[in-house]
Amino acid sequence: MGTQIERRDGGIVVLTVDHPPVNALPVRGWFDLAEALRDSGADPQTRVVVLRAEGRGFNAGVDIKELAADPGHDKLVAVNNGCYEAFKAVYECPVPVISAVQGFCVGGGIGLVGNSDVIVAGDDATFGLPEVDRGALGAATHLSRLVPQHMMRAMFYTGQTATAQQLAEFGSVHRVVAREGLLDAALEVAADIAAKNPLVIRKAKAALNGIDPVDVNRSYRFEQGFTFELNLTGVSDEIRAEFGREKEA
Repeated sequence: MGTQIERRDGGIVVLTVDHPPVNALPVRGWFDLAEALRDSGADPQTRVVVLRAEGRGFNAGVDIKELAADPGHDKLVAVNNGCYEAFKAVYECPVPVISAVQGFCVGGGIGLVGNSDVIVAGDDATFGLPEVDRGALGAATHLSRLVPQHMMRAMFYTGQTATAQQLAEFGSVHRVVAREGLLDAALEVAADIAAKNPLVIRKAKAALNGIDPVDVNRSYRFEQGFTFELNLTGVSDEIRAEFGREKEA
């Protein structure tokens, strides 16, 4: 369990997230992922990072049960910081990050994928933000990087998902492949990037981040403030409790 780091030939690093049963990450999981990303990017031998996951889906967001077990707000503050650090680590990784997405990619998964440089998806992949249905907000910043503005708003309000094929039509997903070939496809793209001059690629990453029209770190932090407000009202606790009862039924 956790995040495994595998260094492959040619400067390719594969980070694998494995938090059964659905890759809903606890506080420690978000911070561990951020640390793995920073360590990988800091290694001068690294030319590209592939971010993937074991199991049925890529990421199910935060561990709701961990939040529900905390009578105060310590875990909420901690997971907010953990998500912020993980998303930021993807975006600020000095080399390109390729996300290889299978199955469901929801909540915090959108933050990871939306901040990555290239997305390769299995033909079973779906993307969405069920935050409103969980009494929370956040990662609309990153969903905006995947789908057009009004589609993002509709998805955010309704909790509806988009398919990998739809995102490929928008150009945000680079390739859609059969699920069993997902890692190979991601490694193929990684090898193409890794074969290029590493200094040029690192400078290219810095340049592309520098011309982004939205400061994703500040934008996401702004969103998190509203999540905390909702929790202070008590409505989020009520919604999470109802969600827990539905899961147990």
